[in-house]
Amino acid sequence: MRTAARCCSIALLSLATHVACAASAEESDYFGLLRARDITPFGFLRLDMRPTHALNIPAGSWGFEMELAYQNTWALSPEVESWLGTLEGGRRVIGPAELDAIRALPGENYLADFELGLIDVSFQYKFSSQWAAYAVVSGVHYGGGFLDSSIESFHDLFGFSDFGRPAVVKNGTSYILDLKNSEVALFEAPTSGGMLDPTIGLRYSGITFGKDWQVIVEAAAKVPFDGRRDLLSTGRADYGLQTTFQNFGQHHAWYVATSAVYYAGSPNFAPNDSKVIPTLVVGYERHLSQNTHLILQGYASPSVYSHQDTDLDDLLATKYQASLGFYHRIGAGLISFAVTENLQNLNNTPDIGFQLGFALTPALREQ
Repeated sequence: MRTAARCCSIALLSLATHVACAASAEESDYFGLLRARDITPFGFLRLDMRPTHALNIPAGSWGFEMELAYQNTWALSPEVESWLGTLEGGRRVIGPAELDAIRALPGENYLADFELGLIDVSFQYKFSSQWAAYAVVSGVHYGGGFLDSSIESFHDLFGFSDFGRPAVVKNGTSYILDLKNSEVALFEAPTSGGMLDPTIGLRYSGITFGKDWQVIVEAAAKVPFDGRRDLLSTGRADYGLQTTFQNFGQHHAWYVATSAVYYAGSPNFAPNDSKVIPTLVVGYERHLSQNTHLILQGYASPSVYSHQDTDLDDLLATKYQASLGFYHRIGAGLISFAVTENLQNLNNTPDIGFQLGFALTPALREQ
């Protein structure tokens, strides 16, 4: 699996460094990067700048988007994985006895086993030829889910490691952190879900780079509205800036989005300090037909943790993820679907995630 992940990383790097041909297509021919945010469990509550679209929306027009994302997380430290491999007697529910055994292991350790569903609803309005504003309202659901059996069958089919999964009951919920700055033990989520902090943003699209690249700059803020809430809000405001470079060819488009977010930290049960977190998203969009496009994009962002929080390499490592999906235009609507897989550092990101999106905007009207 790690060899395959490295191959995918090389492929994404090749896409990022390829020189695109001169732009000859209209912006409205393309839909842009997938707008889903990162749903990695470690740092999920921070502001994550959503990649901007590539639609040429006329001034005075509005847009509506809804994104449904779902992920399965099985992440654990090497000591916990080795310990699970020694257990006999079939599957078990992680409880107080297992917690004591994990805490007795040498060094720092963690186990995260759950599934997460996210819904984003965003509204945008373009009030001039170059300026637009948007707002995003989000809700989340936590639980044991239903994907464990499918993932284990996939691992068995291709001979991948089971990572200790067969020792634990399927579709359970466990979240255990035994780090040097915190101890957390949850055998079920303290909440099944709720509203996340809303995001508001401003976008400017009047910049070009050379003769081939359009540049879009935006600023956004995550605004707490109901104080600190476990697994729902840090109770603190985050701020971010993003620059997206877009290059349009006759049958394909290239995207590079760079952002920096001031993360105010979290006082929640797994606390961490404030810091500036950069992110890079690289994408390639290809026409399959007039109304159906392929989209491939890669995501890289450092961890919210520092050596003050933990010395575990997996939790400190940069997150790498790749998404493959498609867009399909139906009249004034746009449907998107994508699968996201973690790369290289497999114990700090979801095993697999899915995204289903729908957009409605005047820019997608029938020609």
